[in-house]
Amino acid sequence: MTFKTKESRLLLILGSFFVANAILSEFIGVKIFTVEGTLGIKQFDINLLGVPNLSFNMSAGVLTWPLIFIMTDIINEYFGVRQVRFLSVLAAILISYAFFVVAAAMRLSPSDFWVNQTIDGHPLNMNHAFAGIFGQGMWIIVGSVIAFLVGQIADVFIFHKIKKVTGERALWLRATGSTVISQFIDSFVVIFIAFYLNPQYHWSWQMVTAIGLVNYTYKFVVAILMTPLLYVVHHVIDRYLGKDLSQRMIKMAGR
Repeated sequence: MTFKTKESRLLLILGSFFVANAILSEFIGVKIFTVEGTLGIKQFDINLLGVPNLSFNMSAGVLTWPLIFIMTDIINEYFGVRQVRFLSVLAAILISYAFFVVAAAMRLSPSDFWVNQTIDGHPLNMNHAFAGIFGQGMWIIVGSVIAFLVGQIADVFIFHKIKKVTGERALWLRATGSTVISQFIDSFVVIFIAFYLNPQYHWSWQMVTAIGLVNYTYKFVVAILMTPLLYVVHHVIDRYLGKDLSQRMIKMAGR
């Protein structure tokens, strides 16, 4: 197969972006950052469901998750449900494969000269740092992969339900609507599996719910703010494909 047609090249580009961002999200997600600190504002002190001192401490994976959902909606718009499902399953398989390779790399014996390094004037055991960054627990890995698949299935389903009502109008409604609902599901599934079911943590349902709601608030706001980017991408693709081909692909995808 060669990528000679515009639509085949477009699918290759969108699919590659989709899979790359999904894998990146899993690996950068080990870093937890403070939203307030990043913005240079005072941290919130939220008391929710009896859980005190909550603030917007987020996984760095949220940097790329909005792009994943935009890619999901764009692929859904032009190529339909089957392509999104295929790419979602493929991404989940490749994420699992990546974790398997990393686990194998962690078992390799480190070279003596590499282990002890000085970074910015601080001594650092590179082997421990490598394991700490990449060695995510099995519960977190399973939770994130399942949450990804469930979120994608929900996004595709809701997108097409809204499209049946609105037709080709109101792109913002079906795209943003499907994203905010699927993000809600994704937020709670990963926390529930990784921290509630995981016997290592023993989180209460109040803590799972409170932290899930705080995390989702951030994702909801970002999803709304990303809506203009969706229209920009849509416009660029329409210009690349041409009006006739673009409309034909959208109609075929909706069947």
